[in-house]
Amino acid sequence: MPLVSHTRLMPTIPVDPRAPDAAVMARAAALLRRGGLVAFPTETVYGLGAHALDVAAVRRIYEVKGRPAYNPLIVHVANDEAARALAGDWPTTAARFARAFWPGPLTLVVRKAAHVPDEVTAGLDSVALRIPAHPVALALLRAATIPIAAPSANRSTQLSPTTARHVERALGGHVDMIIDGGPATVGIESTVVDMRGDRPVILRPGLLGPRELEPIAGVPVVAASAEHGDTHARPSPGMLDRHYAPRARIILVDGADTEIATTRLNELQRQGERIGALLLQDTTITGPTIVVMPVNPVAYARRLYDVLHTLDEAGCTAIVVQRVPPSAEWAGVRDRIERGAR
Repeated sequence: MPLVSHTRLMPTIPVDPRAPDAAVMARAAALLRRGGLVAFPTETVYGLGAHALDVAAVRRIYEVKGRPAYNPLIVHVANDEAARALAGDWPTTAARFARAFWPGPLTLVVRKAAHVPDEVTAGLDSVALRIPAHPVALALLRAATIPIAAPSANRSTQLSPTTARHVERALGGHVDMIIDGGPATVGIESTVVDMRGDRPVILRPGLLGPRELEPIAGVPVVAASAEHGDTHARPSPGMLDRHYAPRARIILVDGADTEIATTRLNELQRQGERIGALLLQDTTITGPTIVVMPVNPVAYARRLYDVLHTLDEAGCTAIVVQRVPPSAEWAGVRDRIERGAR
């Protein structure tokens, strides 16, 4: 049975995020098994899913997203057994992290099994694995009975989607099905941890950091050094210099003093810019595109992409963002903002 045309806008199918309709899951699973692309919610962001062991389907992900071949994909699985089946090696600490944090916003990079296609891993000998915590994602994985490669459902380097509407705006004409399971509850991508060395290394920060990981690992967990400028294969998604970027340019300002942000906003207004802002305190400049964000990193992360999407849709040309605190619990949010500003 042929897939629908890749240029026809598919209807978005809403489901109960807590108890998704089995018939919808079966239809989506069938599409995935025969090489289709299905956008679906996870607790972090919406993913663009394809059969991870189907090379042609995986190549469609790269084509639709405009994603460089050196940027690998995360493979989502339904359970620990399915993860181990894709791994050439399963370190003891990886098993501990899986027990502690799966399902959840943690991705583990391990040596890959021989049958995992190079297209999934950017030609590297490693594979990134995760069990998502969203009921819709889990239901889809169980119905499909296959591993699903699923980067964020957006064009490469652009804002990740946290609602089905964001997916429609970015990729709707190129996706065989979009499942609407409501807003993502975490709001930024998973923490990615490299398990191949003597100790765990965070390749991409998220809401889980050393404070949560080290008690389970029993050893220090460090962050990878920043990489810039070249096109060699990365072991993890989210390591490109520019990523998570709105159409409007982001202008970072000191987060300790609202007066600095107010001054910058006034300057941009005088220059004729359509301004937006993500602030940590109230300012004398108000309006629908001036947003005071939560001072809690979990709540901030949940709102971040949705607010940036809203400001893009409002036609903002510049978005002033106050820097978030330098502490470890803000690392995931800080990473997304700084990469979006490059």
